[in-house]
Amino acid sequence: MRLFVGIEVPYEMRRNLELLLQLLQPKARIQWSSMKNLHITTKFIGDIPDEDVQVVKDTLAEVPVAGDLRIAIQGLGWFPNPHHPRVFYAGVQAYDGLKNLARETDLLCVQLDVPPELKPYHPHLTLARIKEPVDLQPLQKAIAELPSVEFGAFTATHFHLYESKLKPAGSTYYKLASYPLSK
Repeated sequence: MRLFVGIEVPYEMRRNLELLLQLLQPKARIQWSSMKNLHITTKFIGDIPDEDVQVVKDTLAEVPVAGDLRIAIQGLGWFPNPHHPRVFYAGVQAYDGLKNLARETDLLCVQLDVPPELKPYHPHLTLARIKEPVDLQPLQKAIAELPSVEFGAFTATHFHLYESKLKPAGSTYYKLASYPLSK
């Protein structure tokens, strides 16, 4: 199974971003994300044999809880940069709590022989992927004309273990387990 750990984005934020994408999608022919799959990844685990999934679930139950996380969705950006982008994203502001959750999850997953993250953690919501060169000027112009790039805030009370099933029309995510952020 292909697994990752993340935080679910509530309907209100997904709806705000869905309205944004309705405005932006006609501006560029890129691979736009499905809003039903929107989540904040804290750790990509990768392929795990089915028989080891329970060990992953049990290990994640050991992640220290730091309390509910206040998360704001604001700002738009490009990875790795706006000149040669591969990903268009919405920013996630969560102060240190989300970074701590990602770090603690990463440390525990190393015990499962999952390689540690080498890049600094940069929480975001992937809105689109750019797989081939395309004229992004109309999209960038539309973004510059937006009245606001604040899409709402919420309090996360749980993180989740997800399975990602790759399909021709895109990935589908299934929640396998949930863990409280506070006791």
